Amino acid sequence: MLVNISQITSIEDLRVLAKKRLPRMFYDFVDSGAWTQSTYRANEADFCSIKLRQRVGVDIEHRSTATTLAGQQAMMPVAISPTGLAGFLRADGEILAARAAERFGIPYGLSIGSVCSIEDIRRHTKAPFWLQISMLRDREFLERLIERAKAVNCSALILTMDYHLVGQRHCDVKNGLSMPPSFTLRHWIDMARHPAWCLDMSGTKRRGFGNVIGHAKGVTDIASFAAWQMQQFELRMDWNMVEWIKRRWDGKLILKGVLDPDDARHALNAGADGISVSNQGGRQIDGAPSSIEALSYVVDAVGRRMEVFLDGGVRSGQDVLKAVALGAKGVLIGRAALYGLAAKGESGVFKVLEILHKELDYTMAFCGRSKIVEVDDSILWRTITRNASSGIRGTQL
Repeated sequence: MLVNISQITSIEDLRVLAKKRLPRMFYDFVDSGAWTQSTYRANEADFCSIKLRQRVGVDIEHRSTATTLAGQQAMMPVAISPTGLAGFLRADGEILAARAAERFGIPYGLSIGSVCSIEDIRRHTKAPFWLQISMLRDREFLERLIERAKAVNCSALILTMDYHLVGQRHCDVKNGLSMPPSFTLRHWIDMARHPAWCLDMSGTKRRGFGNVIGHAKGVTDIASFAAWQMQQFELRMDWNMVEWIKRRWDGKLILKGVLDPDDARHALNAGADGISVSNQGGRQIDGAPSSIEALSYVVDAVGRRMEVFLDGGVRSGQDVLKAVALGAKGVLIGRAALYGLAAKGESGVFKVLEILHKELDYTMAFCGRSKIVEVDDSILWRTITRNASSGIRGTQL
């Protein structure tokens, strides 16, 4: 049954549609985590334990969710997180998502492992966007990629810190998701059951990894890309390498994958402009704290000296508000945007942003705030309960 975009009212609606539309290997790639998936589940579930303070008798007629993220104006404290393989969920998926972000007025983050290249994104959008990279052994390619990012006016570079090994994702192993793909009869049957996805993918020539193929030495197709990729994991990654990136990059540098306050301090000393409190959506280490649980510790360590973002588990505008209340400058959304992209393409991503914005705006108002830049932890119920237990009156507006 076809679902009109106007009938979609939640991120969960889009997740359900995405699951129906995608072949299993691609849906599971998006919606699963490493090992027991405990961290993957905690990312979302731990938001539920944070309660909000409803306030009344406050003028909330004129409200604004506008802010700045890494020096870029944003309609709300949300950016689209860089995610690999988006172009396999929907033909030219990164282009579609970047256009939706530009129309809405938030930053877009492109993964080094994207199907569409940074040049593709620039040809189809005008707004500055962010590029995610990893520390690679092929320094020559990495330096050229940074120069390419400058040439297309990327405004921020996101360096992923926790991808020097790939977490054990049981679903991907069982589904045979590999590069290059090794499709079995089971895979072909599954894809045949998803004709809309097949028809969509047949209409594009972009089925590789545009940032790498044709740019890295000897990488001309997916097979050679896979061989090149396996040689690139930098197990010697240290803070000196962050400084190496910083010397070659003129713009904002955000480090992604920071969960520990000590590492946050190292990031600050290495010259990073921001950090993303992230566990890669629970896809790397399992058994680590959720992003929202780790956020306060990182903010306490460095929050007044650099921008701190949260990445992981955001499924509603209320989640966005809670993260901001706990000190995040903004959040990066990965799975939520991919659900929208897989379900409805560009309009689906835009719908995700509309849903988050409405929920954020209304919840902010219910908490007695009119501007997102004025939100702090006094909107959280734990503030009044903590003060009550110490004999202090609750925070006043």
